[in-house]
Amino acid sequence: MTRNNWSKEETIVAFNVYCKVPFKSSSKTNPTIIKYANIIGRSPSALNMKVGNFGRLDPELKKQGITGLVNGSKLEEDVWNEFNGDWEKLAFESEELIAKFQNKTIEENEELNSDDLPEGKERRTMIKTRVNQNFFRSTILSSYNLKCCITGLSIPDFLVASHIKPWAKDKENRINPHNGLCLNSIHDKAFDKGFIAITPDYKITLSNLFENYSNDPAINEFFKKHKNQKISLPDRFLPSQEFLEYHYENIFIK
Repeated sequence: MTRNNWSKEETIVAFNVYCKVPFKSSSKTNPTIIKYANIIGRSPSALNMKVGNFGRLDPELKKQGITGLVNGSKLEEDVWNEFNGDWEKLAFESEELIAKFQNKTIEENEELNSDDLPEGKERRTMIKTRVNQNFFRSTILSSYNLKCCITGLSIPDFLVASHIKPWAKDKENRINPHNGLCLNSIHDKAFDKGFIAITPDYKITLSNLFENYSNDPAINEFFKKHKNQKISLPDRFLPSQEFLEYHYENIFIK
């Protein structure tokens, strides 16, 4: 029996999955592909194909010579054009649809820990914030193939989706994946405090503050040996040079 054509709701969920799965490791056996295929009632092969179809629309993949799948639908193009760049809309609407496919509300998402939230309008705002934060983390870590872009560390519990332009400084780009770096927790803290920066040509630079700790052998091991090293760049969502310049000029302590 032939399955019906994909609905817009299913296609939006597929775009969500496209953001969450490292493109090079997307396959019908990928656990994330299997998880969301089961949620929307599609086969893992079908969802994986849809992820590949979104890949053909991504100009950053094309620059790397990665074309995704050749064929695709007009609906995929419509969803891409509607949500690509409007990350808050994609995050919240897609996660609401994922909950709906499971006959749940978005508040019942186990990752949100919504039991500790207040009631009323404030509760809805805080739930949306947590949804956005979870989506940002998943997107950044998958784009960097679950590896710190400085050290290559690949233990997820030690990795942080670090904002280049701080959360408090730019509401419009809080979950923009071009505003993120995958860092381990130590280098995330150093980046946040201005001890290190990433230049617009994607090289690591160190603050003179480290000279105050010149006798500490760990400084060389954790930081100095990485000076002028180029970070590992993501497959998708290249960090914005504009945001990196902002961090260098406003947060980095020269």
